[in-house]
Amino acid sequence: MRVAVLGGTRFIGPAVVDQLRTNGHDVCVLHKGTVDAHRGDVRDVHVERHDSTQLAAAIDEAEPDVLIDTCAYTRDDAEIAIAATPKGVRSVVVSSMDVYRAFGSYLTFQASDPIPLTEDSALRPTPYPYQGSPIVRDGIDNDTYDKIHVEKPYLASGAFVVRLPMVYGRRDPWVWEGFVLARVLAGRDRIPFGSGTWICSRCSVEDAAAAIVLAAESELTGEVVHVAEARTWTIEQWAKAILDAADSPAELVTVPEHLLPWDLRLSAATPQHLLLDSSKARHLLGWTSIDPTEAVAASVGWHLANPTPHLARDFTADDAALDAALMPVHG
Repeated sequence: MRVAVLGGTRFIGPAVVDQLRTNGHDVCVLHKGTVDAHRGDVRDVHVERHDSTQLAAAIDEAEPDVLIDTCAYTRDDAEIAIAATPKGVRSVVVSSMDVYRAFGSYLTFQASDPIPLTEDSALRPTPYPYQGSPIVRDGIDNDTYDKIHVEKPYLASGAFVVRLPMVYGRRDPWVWEGFVLARVLAGRDRIPFGSGTWICSRCSVEDAAAAIVLAAESELTGEVVHVAEARTWTIEQWAKAILDAADSPAELVTVPEHLLPWDLRLSAATPQHLLLDSSKARHLLGWTSIDPTEAVAASVGWHLANPTPHLARDFTADDAALDAALMPVHG
């Protein structure tokens, strides 16, 4: 099968390319050229995806059976790619669980939906979930990002949509395990923590890539699935698994949640959990997930061997929260 991967050079994209090549497919990676495709056995075509004429020419050159779009973040991203893709070429688009109303409720500390969430769960009624957020993600404009706006035109064109949860693993630019690993790398032996009861679906980048490739190979159209680990730890259990994988003796210390450092606020109590039901992907695609203990160990090992500036932290807030936890309570 001939596959064109739009994006394909960062995090999930290279994992998709690796899986496609492992399965024997001919791969052409369409990207803007700022990062290479990490492999010598794929064709690279440099293209600006927002230039419709240039993108159409690049897709024509690739002559794909399937287009996998790993980096559609806005309505324009989707509509330009759809218009540039010849009829008869199937599309698979990478999406996110942030399309759900439950995700918006999580951000606003409300509860709206039962779990697990299915593909039919209610979507967010308001657009642009990260608008005004301090979170900065390379190449993504928080004021225009919205996967709902990506999905609607793609689904109307017959695309297969894969909704992902929190994805972790090698090359992860956001280092989801960073809330623990930053402190391990700094030699901290006590980590301030909240209640740790939040449940949020995760999957390894290899599991995500496997599902995306299975969707491309399936020849199915107009479907939506999401993929997540079969077993989901609470955030406290996940933090402890990260510490175990890092062979760290550091202790999680419960502190007043209003004093939690910014990157540890995901350990605070929240009324809305984000647990995904992946039974449809398992049934429809035959997709399976690897054991999370194994996946976390591989991811942590990679990030410890390849630490990034993203893991640098100021621990002043940690010390203040830990000091508050040790203060005696006077009646």
